Amino acid sequence: MALKIAVLAETAPGETRVAAIAETVKKYVALGAQVAVEEGAGAAAAIGDGEFAAAGASLGSRSAVLAGAGIILGVSGPEPDALGGAERGALLIGALDPVRRGAAIEAYAAAGLQALAMEWMPRITRAQSMDVLSSQSNLAGYKAVIDGAAAYGRAFPMMMTAAGTISPARVFVMGVGVAGLQAIATARRLGAQVTATDVRSATREQIQSLGAKPIFVENVAGIEGEGTGGYATETSEEYRRAQAELVSGHLAKQDIVITTALIPGRPAPRLIADAQIASMRPGSVIVDLAADAGGNVEGTRVGERVERHGVTILGPANLARSLPADASALFARNVYNFLAAFWDGDAGGPVLPDDDEIVRGIRVTKDGAVVNERLLAARPAG
Repeated sequence: MALKIAVLAETAPGETRVAAIAETVKKYVALGAQVAVEEGAGAAAAIGDGEFAAAGASLGSRSAVLAGAGIILGVSGPEPDALGGAERGALLIGALDPVRRGAAIEAYAAAGLQALAMEWMPRITRAQSMDVLSSQSNLAGYKAVIDGAAAYGRAFPMMMTAAGTISPARVFVMGVGVAGLQAIATARRLGAQVTATDVRSATREQIQSLGAKPIFVENVAGIEGEGTGGYATETSEEYRRAQAELVSGHLAKQDIVITTALIPGRPAPRLIADAQIASMRPGSVIVDLAADAGGNVEGTRVGERVERHGVTILGPANLARSLPADASALFARNVYNFLAAFWDGDAGGPVLPDDDEIVRGIRVTKDGAVVNERLLAARPAG
């Protein structure tokens, strides 16, 4: 009997994405799987039930979709009580937020589910096509610039008119990961004058390659900031003082600032303090992409627009959700690429070796227990 893959409708507040699209449904069917999609799952992403049906999926209620499923796909981790009827041993795949949703993870384990947190995908070469953090951050970086431009109230590019010249907007990107790089590229395409900074010195060339000017602290120990897998780490106290001084002088001249700095497993680092906001010009805009993790900016409120010292601070919650069709397509392809890489035709489904680096990275629960080393290490002692 063919392995059944269940695609759930999202129930998390504000979630607009879906974990499969017609393209990936066809690919799962080609692998020999049966795909069942919860009715209305793709509505917010402009994917109708008919599109899923034409791709080879069956449609039904949540209970019907879950019945007999060996793989359960979601975007945001579903609440455990919404998984009634799920088979013990089934794979639950999505962005599960394991650290902040500890009770849900324990419930997944108790239900016998093998939970796989896609956002913990190792950043290694063979996992690039499976990296949901990168695909979603790319969209978030783009949308941050668009939202910042909408809130700014002035034009981005230089305009020379009979009535005079309009100067280009000045955009400063703080944190040059995937989101930051896309923010730089987007702001440049809109005609802004762009500068950027990061604690990882290796990003200097990336900034320059996109036509932006790098803003870096020079001749201070501990500025590399390069952590495992390309993530940033915490920096030295000397560096933080020098960085704050450099940024303060630069911020006062900026029109739009986009902050993207995150440290895995820790609260977002504070990059902009209230006094620095006060130094900015009235009408300036800050977009804080780290709002969900506590924010890079003092005064950020998740999901809200705040006015502070005449400066608008946007604290969007998961900006990729505001582009649901594209975000769903990229997320769905990431998930398919993962499953296809481990698919065993003879077994009729994915085989996940315990010693595989990818499997170790994303597997959170197995055989009724929490097994992920990173999650266990994050638990309070005792």
